Amino acid sequence: MARRIVIFSTKGGVGKTLLATNVGVSLAKDQRQRVLLIDLDTQVVGDMARMLDISPQKAMVDLINLLKKYPQSLKKEDFLATTSYGVDFLAGVLRPQQSPHLEPEKIKEVINLMERDYDYIIVDAGKSFSDCFVATLNLANLILLVVTPDILSIYQTKWAIDTLQFLHFPLRMIKIVLNRAESVSGISWQEVRASLPAEIISLIPSEGKIAGLAVNRGVPVVIENPHSKIAQAIKKFSQQIAQEKNLFMENIRIDQLRLKEQVAQRPQEFWQRQGLTETLAEPTPPEEVDEIILLKRRIHNRLIEELNLKRLDLKVFSDVQKLGELKDKAEMMVANFLAEEAGSFISSQEVRKKLVKEILDEALGLGPLEDLLADPEITDIMVNNKDEVYIERHGKIELTSKKFISNEQVKTIIERIIAPIGRRIDESVPMVDARLPDGSRVNAIIPPLSLTGPSLTIRKFRRERFKIEDLIALGTLNIKMAEFIKACVIARKNIIVSGGTGSGKTTVLNVLSAFIPDNERIVTIEDAAELKLHQEHWIRLESRPPNIEGKGAITIRDLFRNTLRMRPDRIIIGECRGIETLDMLQAMNTGHDGSMTTVHANSTHDVLTRLDSMILMSGVDLPIRAIREMIASAIDLIIHTARLSDGTRKIVQITEVAGMKDELHIDLRDIFIFKQMGVDNQNHVLGEFRATGYVPSFIEEIRVKGISLTENIFQPA
Repeated sequence: MARRIVIFSTKGGVGKTLLATNVGVSLAKDQRQRVLLIDLDTQVVGDMARMLDISPQKAMVDLINLLKKYPQSLKKEDFLATTSYGVDFLAGVLRPQQSPHLEPEKIKEVINLMERDYDYIIVDAGKSFSDCFVATLNLANLILLVVTPDILSIYQTKWAIDTLQFLHFPLRMIKIVLNRAESVSGISWQEVRASLPAEIISLIPSEGKIAGLAVNRGVPVVIENPHSKIAQAIKKFSQQIAQEKNLFMENIRIDQLRLKEQVAQRPQEFWQRQGLTETLAEPTPPEEVDEIILLKRRIHNRLIEELNLKRLDLKVFSDVQKLGELKDKAEMMVANFLAEEAGSFISSQEVRKKLVKEILDEALGLGPLEDLLADPEITDIMVNNKDEVYIERHGKIELTSKKFISNEQVKTIIERIIAPIGRRIDESVPMVDARLPDGSRVNAIIPPLSLTGPSLTIRKFRRERFKIEDLIALGTLNIKMAEFIKACVIARKNIIVSGGTGSGKTTVLNVLSAFIPDNERIVTIEDAAELKLHQEHWIRLESRPPNIEGKGAITIRDLFRNTLRMRPDRIIIGECRGIETLDMLQAMNTGHDGSMTTVHANSTHDVLTRLDSMILMSGVDLPIRAIREMIASAIDLIIHTARLSDGTRKIVQITEVAGMKDELHIDLRDIFIFKQMGVDNQNHVLGEFRATGYVPSFIEEIRVKGISLTENIFQPA
């Protein structure tokens, strides 16, 4: 099967077609590969053919027409032009007037038809985000962006990379080829590298006269002048493509309709609406010596020495005023150091400002994580080690271009987070839970427990408070389900919200709490404070881990027992995960109805097994029958959440705990379910919420309390 390379640029005149043509010829001649070149630049028709000195008589648009009408009589070789350089060629169109007839959905069929006969298919995809361009990207194993060392090309390339990342193309699939890299009037490659978040994979020198003569003669420069600098660079690049198999990835399909509707807007307005920020990334350098990283390390070390940061009291990071004064002083020092150290290869003021910001973030902030924490669309940040920083955005996990200088810097960031709250992390205490000042939850684990280096996970604290209407709009549940669970909360039913990690349990618990009447006294108990209640009469309690000496721990169970002396109307536990489960069930059975909590589980039925396990592991000597009778009498309702394959979060089951079925088994009755029916061609989950027809046993109790709830909401549609 052929490896598919898509080459494009967002700016004309950067040498995109020249590069595509010569890379293909070099792969065929020098690397003995079977290569097909496809020209899909429908705005500038025929350039690639002229560079190969051929005159094709048929094009892809003709092939597509035959595919639709007479597929049995198709001979694909009739549409290919052969060259004397060992490559085959397929034009997209022969005349600009044919461009509207090049159907994007048929491009995949054509390339699939061709790929068994070739090792590489190289596509010149043009420079505009058209439907054909999107269809071509969906087939790529490697995306090459051709850039020249000028401001306009760099800015347009940055926008293109942002677009591709927003549409969930992995950054490691996108590579930069810097053409005219040694141009006297151009920006240095180091500066280009500091401005773009993708890896510069090849530097092609500027030899305009040699390249121009080759183009004019219709001969590839690697054939016309094989010993020139430009030809040698292209040959080296072709060898790299042939030998480094890890350059290629499985192709990613993106949402074409979404792209067409959104990216068609003006770029600046589009990204402002998305809330995306520009990033200064640290991709792998094209040479062994990475001057940007070395520069940052030198300035970073000088700053640490000048400010004596190693002996700085870490509590200063929790004092806003002192930290602000320290940052102002450090900013002036870094700017001066940069002027001394950078030399002439960093001339752009914008790049200098970004480097100052990055160095300050590394020395006094959270380093590469600062921009990620500021992005409102990111919900989770996952640092595997210094080179791997992942995020979750819109329910999808993606690798970012962010990197740390070293694993030691990752550990320094961890210490900076936990020191102000009296925690420590070292070989004797190699893992820790903590919280950022904004409420974001942090977990850190270091060697020897983490074999890949210091690992850091941040679950960002959401400032907005969701309402039930928001969840309905997001498709998390429907109106009938919302009406029912609201009635259950007001009627003081005991509720467990279950689900896997990141399935939205805490969000649902927050929404449920909004239905509690304002005149009730609420006490919440959490390991890390995430609940955001609307009521004024709300007491928040948070557990405390042991101090450095291993003393002073206050557990969820300790807080729960104390809560019973605080005259609560409602008790809400952020998550039950241990012996406090028994205390909670006993409280639910002794008058503290209307309580709520969350439990990690795979289904509503799995909740019962989890509760059994947590009680038994606590060391309590109770027969399983007694435990299950306690569960059946304490819990009224289980609401199960799940994160589906497309990243969406839904309530997939609402189940009544309807008492004991027999001596050992609890009777569970599904009231509402989400029925998945498949996925569409954009991998979006298809399905619907359904009532099962079961009417909960406590429906009459809800009515007696004056809560309006009609039985028809339980009728299947």
